[in-house]
Amino acid sequence: MARLIEQPLVMAGEGWSDYGLVDSGHGRKLERYGPYRFIRPEPQAMWAPRDADWQAHGEFVPGSDEDGGGRWQFAQDVPREGWPLAWEGVRFTAQCTPFRHLGFFPDMAPVWRWMGERLGGCEDAELLNLFGYTGVGTLALSRFGRVAHVDASKKSVARARANAALSGLEDRPVRWLVDDAAKFTAREVRRGRRYDGIILDPPKFGRGPNGEVWRLEEGLPGLVADCRRLLDADSRFLFLTVYAVRMSSLALGGLLTSAMQDLPGEIQHGDLSVREDGKDPRLLPTAIFARWSNTG
Repeated sequence: MARLIEQPLVMAGEGWSDYGLVDSGHGRKLERYGPYRFIRPEPQAMWAPRDADWQAHGEFVPGSDEDGGGRWQFAQDVPREGWPLAWEGVRFTAQCTPFRHLGFFPDMAPVWRWMGERLGGCEDAELLNLFGYTGVGTLALSRFGRVAHVDASKKSVARARANAALSGLEDRPVRWLVDDAAKFTAREVRRGRRYDGIILDPPKFGRGPNGEVWRLEEGLPGLVADCRRLLDADSRFLFLTVYAVRMSSLALGGLLTSAMQDLPGEIQHGDLSVREDGKDPRLLPTAIFARWSNTG
C-alpha cells in the first residue's frame, strides 16, 4: 500500500528571468513579472521587509472582507490587456486580474518540474488537470502526452487556449473543457477512463458553469476518491494543492493515504513556497500540498 512519509517537505520555487519574489514582509510581497513590479497582500509574510522603500508599478489593496474584495492601484502605466512571459518554453500572458492574481501561480513551477520528472521518457501519457486555470501547467505537461484541461471558468479556458497559441502549441493534444471538475471526474469514472497523472488545484470556494457550488472541506474527499478510481498501479502521480485554508498538510496527506491505500508508492505532504531574490533569501510559504507518486 502507499506509504505516508510523516515528515513534512518544503517545495521551494526559485525566481527566473520573467518572475521573482523581490522582497516580502509586514503582510505584503513585492514581485517582478517581466518588466513590471507589483505589491500584493501576503498574510504569511510576518517578518520585516529587507527594503523599506518598495517601488512598484501597481499594488493590490484588499477590501475589508478577508475572503475577497479589493482593487488595483497603479503608480505607473501597465498594459491592461496583459504582457507576455515565459517559463521553460511555455509562453503565457500575465495580467492584473480583479482577484489579485496575475494570470498564473509562480509557486507551481517546482510542481510542474516534479511532474515532468515523474513522466520522464513518456510521450503518450494520459494526464488530467483539474481546476486548470490559464493552462501554464497543462502546456508544460503536454509534451508528455494527452492532457484533459478542466476549469469551470469560460474566461480561464479561453485564456488557456490563447496561451497555447502564444506558445505555438495549438497542435498539442489538449482537450480544453469548460466543466465542473467534480462532475467531469465522476463521468470519467463511469466511462472507465484511466490517467497516468492528475493535478488537482481546487479553490476554497467556487461555482461551476451551471451554478454548481464548490466548498473545499465538503467536496474534496469525494473528488479525491473519484480521482483514485482514475488511477491504477501503473499510474505515476497525483498532486493536490490547497490555498488559503486553516488546515495542515498532514490532513491532506491523510486524505491521500486513505484514498490510495491499495496502490503502491508513497505519499508526501508539506508546503509550497517561493524563495526571495538576492542575498540571504527567505522562503515565503504560499500553499500546502500532498502528493502520491508511484515509486515502483
